[in-house]
Amino acid sequence: MRHNVAHRKLGRVTEHRIALLRNQAIALLRHERIETTMPKAKELRPFVERLITIAKRGVVSKDAANGRLLHARRLVLAELPDKDVVGKLFETLAPRFAERPGGYTRILRVGFRRGDSAEVAHVELVGSEYTPKAATEAEQKDAPKKTKSVGERLKQAAQRMRGGKGDGGGSKAQAKGQTQGAARKSTTPRKAGGS
Repeated sequence: MRHNVAHRKLGRVTEHRIALLRNQAIALLRHERIETTMPKAKELRPFVERLITIAKRGVVSKDAANGRLLHARRLVLAELPDKDVVGKLFETLAPRFAERPGGYTRILRVGFRRGDSAEVAHVELVGSEYTPKAATEAEQKDAPKKTKSVGERLKQAAQRMRGGKGDGGGSKAQAKGQTQGAARKSTTPRKAGGS
């Protein structure tokens, strides 16, 4: 009987499982959003939330003489060996969650992976939600409009007809240097038998 057995094994030995959680935690804190399988996401959530809570305790105390900030930083560095991510955690993320009493991550079910039908989920930090509409609007604002006048389009069409080097006009066969009508499409015979 599995009484009081808390965590999933994820099909890995202990060292591999701990390394997996550390790598995913680093990726989540760096990018604030990752995609993984549902069991891994459910195991990652308490691991990351515990690190954020430790960072919050260090940042909220702000008592450098007492050494709580340094102690909290060293506790997190024992779990996450990436100093850049730990710096981001203490400078950006912990102050963001200072007033929030837990629940720093969100798990969104995405669907099932095509190869092995594993259930896939997005894990994201609360407050860093991804909005596809905002991303496309930002791209449209940044991209310069490519409007050409009628005269420019006529000049390009004339260059393509004369055989000059245009902006990639013509078909793929013309771009590869094949002549029109010279090569016939060759077909392989079907296998004998069957319907």
